[in-house]
This record gives sequence, structure tokens and C-alpha cells, in this order.
Amino acid sequence: MINRYILGLSFLGLSIPALAADKKKDRNSAEDNTIVTSAPAATPAPAEVYTPLSTSGKWTAPKLPKSIAFAGEATPLSRWDVKERLDRELLFNAYMHGSTIYILKLAYRTFPTIERILKANGLPEDFKYLCVAESALYNQVSKAGAAGYWQFLKGSGQQFGLEITDEVDERYDLERSTEAACRYLKQAYTKFGNWTAAAASYNMGMGGYSNYSSQQYETNYYNLLLPEETNRYLYRILALKYIISNSDKLGFVIEKDDMYQPIAGRTVEVANSIPDLAAWAKQNGSTYQQIKLANQWLRSKSLTVRAGKTYRILIPNS
Repeated sequence: MINRYILGLSFLGLSIPALAADKKKDRNSAEDNTIVTSAPAATPAPAEVYTPLSTSGKWTAPKLPKSIAFAGEATPLSRWDVKERLDRELLFNAYMHGSTIYILKLAYRTFPTIERILKANGLPEDFKYLCVAESALYNQVSKAGAAGYWQFLKGSGQQFGLEITDEVDERYDLERSTEAACRYLKQAYTKFGNWTAAAASYNMGMGGYSNYSSQQYETNYYNLLLPEETNRYLYRILALKYIISNSDKLGFVIEKDDMYQPIAGRTVEVANSIPDLAAWAKQNGSTYQQIKLANQWLRSKSLTVRAGKTYRILIPNS
């Protein structure tokens, strides 16, 4: 969660290829010599146009939105630096086609759960895009050791209520880790007074954001000079929001049948230790592989259940 960046979108840990777009006019085309003899009638302002990223084999830069907000807090696009920073992230992320499509497929499975928990905790829905920025919606581990959907370090995960042991690591549980992220973000909002700063602090820590804020006599994220990773963080989240929200208009077309569905199965409540998870899986009509894939928070070949503790294990349909 703190002091590392998964994204290039860091979507799948891929580097961003250099892209060149030919924007020159066709020099073989005839010039338009039409003479206008009268002013045209006034027409209403056109609606915002979403141009697909590639037409007729030519690559085009995605159009910046006329306005955009994070968690209901406006982004000052009238400023040249803010505009160019957002433009940079849109350019870098919009052309990661395979990664974007993979994220869109995963979002169909994960967003409903994330949205439900955010709403239950009183957090704006836009924080689901922070989760995309952190992990691309799948469990992974950073070089710094941050893990799971919301990329908690071990210490910070435990601080915000996650069980992290050799056998159980709730950073890999979508529901539990989202609840922990909500606890962090609500605490950060109480400290800083706005969601934009709370989101930025998720990248560099509340202490780090406070230090830079006090040194520069400034609290507004868009007015602070922060480490490069955090300087880009909110703009990447905004770029992801824009791309995912307008994916079909930008040319990312996926049939509903091709989306990744929630894993269907039955949930079993476990109150006793499981010394051999593979044998337990067979006894319950499944396999070790399927149990581990559907319950990635299980990190060992066994599960020790303390007195009074229970776990819920999903057994996928075969």
C-alpha cells in the first residue's frame, strides 16, 4: 500500500511501449477552396465525442474529458499542469489493450463486491478505481512485499484488522481486504478532510502526506510537490476511471458472455482445524487446486482453527 507502485497502469507489470502517432495531414489530398458567402446558422454545442483509439490503422490520442472528479471532488483541469498530467496517464494507460481488457473482465466479477462494501462503509464508489491502480483487480505481490487486491504491507494490513499468518492471509480475500481499505481511508479522511488527500496518502502513508503538507504549508493535493510516484497516483486513478467508465466508446468491446463471472459454488463454515487441505477437498467433492484457486487467502496445506474461531471456505462447482 505504501511506497510502491504496481501500475504502469501497473496493470500486469508490463512496460509501456513507445507509441508514435502520425498526425500529419495527407499531402495528396485536395485543398478545400470553398468560399463561404454567409455566416452559418448558430447550432447547439456538440456533445462530448469519444473517438476510438485506432481508426483505419492510425493511432489517435484519447480526448481529455471536459471535466472529471474523484469522489465528488473536482479536478482543476483549467490548470496546464493538471491537464498535462492527466493527459500523460491517459496516453500511457489507454494503449495497454490486453491489460485493459483483462481488467474489464475481472471488474465484472470483483466490482459488485467492492461497490457493496464501499457503500456499506460510507465511502465514494470511485475508490474501486484505486483498487484497480493498486493491483489491476487480481492478487499479486510487489517488490516491497505489499500483497493482495489492495496491496497492504504485512504491518499495515494487521494494523487495519487483517489476519496475516503462515496459513491465513486475508490480504488475498477480496471482502476482508476491502473492509480493511475502508478502515484506512475513513481514518485518512478524518485526518485530512477530503477524499483526494486520503487517496494520495494510501500511496505514501498518512505520515508521509502530512510531512510534505506541513513542509509546503499546503493541504491541497494538486498544489503539493510530492514524490513522483504519488505525484502521478491520483492522475492514474482518474485515467483508469475515465477508461473503464467509457471503455466501449473508446473501442474496448467485450461481450457479456466473455466477462469473468463470480465463482459459483457452496460455502462451508469450518470450525475445526484441517490438517490436510487436499484430503479435506476430496472429502468435500473438490480438489486441492480448486479450493486454493477459489480461496486464495488459504496460504498453506493445512488450516489451524483456534477455539471460537470459524472460517468460510468456498467450494466451487465442478
